[in-house]
Amino acid sequence: MLEIYIDGASAGNPGPSGIGIFIKGEGHLLKFSEYIGETNNHIAEFTALLRALEEAKKLGSTLVSVRSDSKIVVSSIEKQYVKNEEFKPYLEKAITLSEQFDLFFIKWVPEKENKAADALAREAIQKGKSK
Repeated sequence: MLEIYIDGASAGNPGPSGIGIFIKGEGHLLKFSEYIGETNNHIAEFTALLRALEEAKKLGSTLVSVRSDSKIVVSSIEKQYVKNEEFKPYLEKAITLSEQFDLFFIKWVPEKENKAADALAREAIQKGKSK
């Protein structure tokens, strides 16, 4: 099983944003830190989830457990519903991607348990600002 920690961060809301993804399990230990341009924190969180699921698929995994400190992202996936129209395309794509795995779990974790992904997301913002 892949254990995936995700985080999105924005310097301002909206502002320069980045995503951090930390994947471990099945012989993998991968880190992704990507600048995603100007957006808000919630879009950054959803973008991190989408990118993580795409990476998990590339690795050929069939069992995926995602951890996020974003209550909006976790709740949206669990309920398969989001109030904010802006988030609907992200939710729909996330559901489509998650259905490609034999088992998919998503769990909310407190920020203190998501430090690796948080650091990667913040690093991405700094990389983007320095361009």
